Amino acid sequence: MDIQKFVARRKALKISQVKLSTGICTQATLSKFERRGRVPSLAILEQLCGRLGLTVDDLNESRDHSVTQVRAQLDEIERQLMMENYQPVLQALKQVQVAQIEAVPLKMQFYYLSGLLKSLINGAASDVCFDFDQILDDLDQSHETVFTPLAYVGLGVMYSRLAELEKAQFYFEKVLQAIEQLMAAVADQDYLRLLTMIFYTAEYYSMRADFATSNQLIDDGVNLCSSQHVTYYLPRLKYLAAANAIERQRPAAEIQQLLSEAVAFARINHNQVVEVKTAALRSRYLRASKRA
Repeated sequence: MDIQKFVARRKALKISQVKLSTGICTQATLSKFERRGRVPSLAILEQLCGRLGLTVDDLNESRDHSVTQVRAQLDEIERQLMMENYQPVLQALKQVQVAQIEAVPLKMQFYYLSGLLKSLINGAASDVCFDFDQILDDLDQSHETVFTPLAYVGLGVMYSRLAELEKAQFYFEKVLQAIEQLMAAVADQDYLRLLTMIFYTAEYYSMRADFATSNQLIDDGVNLCSSQHVTYYLPRLKYLAAANAIERQRPAAEIQQLLSEAVAFARINHNQVVEVKTAALRSRYLRASKRA
């Protein structure tokens, strides 16, 4: 990040640190940014740049190529994580040098992906919390970006898998609130992340046997997939819908339809994980039906 460009613009406009920071942050925060390179939250930095007639991207122009490369790298990792390809994600994250990432949004994306992966593969709780603390306690202190509720998702998944359900409930309730807000006006670049929130929250409430909440979230997710013309999450949503239907002892025709849809969308998206899980679920369902 070209902090000198920021300082030069402030001085050229003859704006003091006190005046520039008023109503945005403390003068100490601005001073640490200019003198020590301590980057504040994205929301603060955007406001400071705005007062100087700059954008955050202006400060990163000299690194445009590397920023573009890192963004593409992290976006591909995020896509693989949505497909449940955990081993490639694990290897790809090891190749990312987070200390070299200066753009705050990309740092948050890295820590979100790293933390969520560790939650999903039962990584150490301390490692999971460390990743999400980087977002919640540092990079997004004001909790204004989409990465805050995504961090809550990861923490909810972790505590759910540790069977600490009171803590899991605490975080998933926060995610539910975020989903309601984002559904009203989701940004184009964030709808896939909203689907991530929807799926894992629906999965959690299914595990708690709150099928009404789970199914409502599934419906929201399917509708969002339809409106945005994306299919990444459809296999997992349909699989979860089928599992819920079995638990609720819905009619056989409805269950078979959902199972078939899960397989169909899994094949379209080359999601072998869901295809295998659906085959196993169908087999268990048929065996149970014969015994009934």
